[in-house]
Amino acid sequence: MPDMKICVTGAAGRMGGALIRALAETEGLVLCGALERPQSDRLGEDAGTVAGLPATGIRISDDVANALEGADGIVDFSRPEASRMLAEEAARRSLVHVIGTTGCTGEDEAAFHEAARNGATIIKSGNMSLGVNLLAALVRQAATLLGDDFDIEVLEMHHNQKVDAPSGTALLLGEAAAAGRGIDLADKAVMAREGITGAREKGSIGFATLRGGSVVGEHSVILAGPGERIELTHRAQDRSLFANGAMRALLWGRDRAPGYYSMADVLDLNR
Repeated sequence: MPDMKICVTGAAGRMGGALIRALAETEGLVLCGALERPQSDRLGEDAGTVAGLPATGIRISDDVANALEGADGIVDFSRPEASRMLAEEAARRSLVHVIGTTGCTGEDEAAFHEAARNGATIIKSGNMSLGVNLLAALVRQAATLLGDDFDIEVLEMHHNQKVDAPSGTALLLGEAAAAGRGIDLADKAVMAREGITGAREKGSIGFATLRGGSVVGEHSVILAGPGERIELTHRAQDRSLFANGAMRALLWGRDRAPGYYSMADVLDLNR
């Protein structure tokens, strides 16, 4: 079987570099295009060189049509507006589109589902790592077994350049907790507390956000009950773990029918 040809978005960024390096190390995948925003000062540079690898002959570009020419898939950790546009392109070209973009709205999600109905194989997750997705499965199970006698709080910390809060991973974990309880997260989420808040509402799911330094990502789910507390934690130490998960998703998506999938599907965690 020929290699799967992949276009990387945000190719000049830290995550883009990690994705390009992961592609170079993954059998069955090959870089075919590298996209950046029109304002990037790295346009025209070799994508491999920018990522710290030998030259690939592929120049970083803001020309979407050119970057996607001949592609089989897109790996995309960018901004919601860019991901929506690329999902439309993936549908038009019948591509696998792996989306690690966070900060997406309900409208964005609806657009991704529409692209999946129109021919794209969308694989989207707030976090592509194996560990976080296993954590989400554990959180769901714990929430199911413990019930609402245990209060649930989701704590996350990221580097000081992250622009969205709570993180996509925190929301992923909150959704897992809500699913375990059979409730809608939107109805029970408490995103911030300040002033005289009153007693904690029974059954709510709280979020706390920390930002600072160069932290790649730390997430804890705290289940606090009568006389005891359970803490489930994941700490990311290198962006390569997200990139490696994205490579796994690309290869998994190659043989899948168009549709909307998650990393739980890729890792067979929905059983």
